[in-house]
Amino acid sequence: MKNKVNVKYAVGFFAVVALIVFCAYVMIHGITVGVYDIGKIENHMHYGLDLTGGVNVVLQATPNEGQTLDSDKMDSTVAAITNRIDSLGVAEATVTKQGDDRIRVSIPSIQDQQEALEMIGKTAQLEFKSPDGQVLFTGDHVQDSKAVQQKTSSGVEQPVVTLVFDEEGKKLFADATQKYLNQTISIELDGEVISAPRVNSVISNGEAIIEGNMDMEEAGRLANLIRGGALPVKLEPLEVSTIGPTLGANSLSQSVYASIVGVIGVFLFMLIFYRGLGLVADLALAVFIMLDLWVMVAMNVTLTLPGIAGMILTVGMAVDANVIIFERVKEEARNSERPLASSVNAGFKNAMSSILDSNITTLIAGFVLFFMGSGSAQGFAVTLVVGVILSMFTAVVFTRQMLKLFLGANLIQSQAFYGI
Repeated sequence: MKNKVNVKYAVGFFAVVALIVFCAYVMIHGITVGVYDIGKIENHMHYGLDLTGGVNVVLQATPNEGQTLDSDKMDSTVAAITNRIDSLGVAEATVTKQGDDRIRVSIPSIQDQQEALEMIGKTAQLEFKSPDGQVLFTGDHVQDSKAVQQKTSSGVEQPVVTLVFDEEGKKLFADATQKYLNQTISIELDGEVISAPRVNSVISNGEAIIEGNMDMEEAGRLANLIRGGALPVKLEPLEVSTIGPTLGANSLSQSVYASIVGVIGVFLFMLIFYRGLGLVADLALAVFIMLDLWVMVAMNVTLTLPGIAGMILTVGMAVDANVIIFERVKEEARNSERPLASSVNAGFKNAMSSILDSNITTLIAGFVLFFMGSGSAQGFAVTLVVGVILSMFTAVVFTRQMLKLFLGANLIQSQAFYGI
């Protein structure tokens, strides 16, 4: 006499399957719930230079006169370039040190090499000079700078750049405006006069403005450069290469296509060789892929070709644990008279040590790549480590619970269905 179907377990199993299908639909197509628009997952992903196109620059660092080039100056230069690019609103740019005297800068979504070089290498050395050309003080004393719309000294409303000095700069500026009252103090940027206001009164509040014939965008760029300050060392471009957006788009589409083919291949393999067990493994794999993508978005990870390769690799590793578990389950079921549910428990228990060993060694390699590598190697390491951790969760926790629901439902009792 056949065992009766356990409705409670059956409803639980199919409810989880329905939830997986719904989440997959939302990730692929997006959905609107009331006033909330949950967009497609691809719209939330960040892509690197090799997928979106852009400019890649290698810079040679040389010390300024009277200075020596050391690790601290290189680190300061990397930080200054990073702050400058970030302040200009460039998304997902990367700045990394290479060797002892080189810096690599990758800027996505920009095709003008000259614009990229100006963005990176402009020194932004601000100087305040007396009427006879003597430097009174420099932009090192500028605490903040912003682009605002306000009335100038001529009564016309236009974009200007505001300057706020630190305590020492406040005193120097007050002394300068008192000494050169009714005279001109010029403001120079990299040796070029950008403003030459006449001092009409003593300014003691530590604030000033730069006026000129500029629009809001130009004012904002100047304010950003002033905030960024002068670079600690001089930089000379050694290599400038441009990746076109078409090439990047082709790389992305080919990577997505390869990912889909790989995932379908894994799905079919598990179904053919493990049948019912493989069906549950495929559900776990679908959950793994969705979790992996969501975590990438939540961590604001920039995906590159090596990063996508890491994600595809972890798809195979996600079912690798299932293969080990299922072989142990089949072995237990063949060599004992115990029920299939008991064989599943024994198979998971016996496979755990092998799964932990293989995944821990992979995690060690991933962490070494991340902390000792740079650029694309780090991108690969991030996707690899995240994928391994999630694959262990889905293979060990999710697969086991789904098998318990499916076996507990008594929908199919044939061992042949489970590949045994």
